[in-house]
Amino acid sequence: MRHADVENPHRILYGHLPGFPLSALGRAQAAAVGRSLRESGIRRILHSPLERARETAELVNAQLLSPVPLIVEPALIEAEFGRYLQGARYWQIPIVRPRWFVHKVRRGALPGDETIEQLGRRVLDVVHRLAREHPGDVSLAVSHADPLQAAWVLLDGRPQNEREMARKTVGRASILQLDLDGERVVSVRYLPAPKLAMT
Repeated sequence: MRHADVENPHRILYGHLPGFPLSALGRAQAAAVGRSLRESGIRRILHSPLERARETAELVNAQLLSPVPLIVEPALIEAEFGRYLQGARYWQIPIVRPRWFVHKVRRGALPGDETIEQLGRRVLDVVHRLAREHPGDVSLAVSHADPLQAAWVLLDGRPQNEREMARKTVGRASILQLDLDGERVVSVRYLPAPKLAMT
């Protein structure tokens, strides 16, 4: 699952920065996801150490029939390149973060950047570890857009480039549902965020 919507009125790229909790919309999204997963039999929730992922995991957990263990999983954290981009407003990035261009042309070419393979593998390594350690169990892992989209690229066997990273995106509070047979992924299904009637 990608974390839910974040309170970010100044449209800053928050990367790994603290102080970016979920918005009212995000809290409603996370609670709605939790309600939709009540009957799924989730046994544990792993989440990125970042505030927005932790808060999403807590809100989902609060809606389950019985609370489950919440486990911090560093491998689910945001892309490392986000540390370079963070603090800039979205529209300023090409001007104040010029290495962004190199990142977009060839991920992993710069220090502190990850290739699509490295980014997606972090998420899939967690999935395979869960399959080994808890066969037959349902687990939820809460991460961020780029790691999840990179994992989707790898799962589909698509070319590892920016076009493919943007072609099928994991929206906020959306889920990539993986079914496994042992450690082999047998199906991938995208579940968009629940529709909300916001007032």
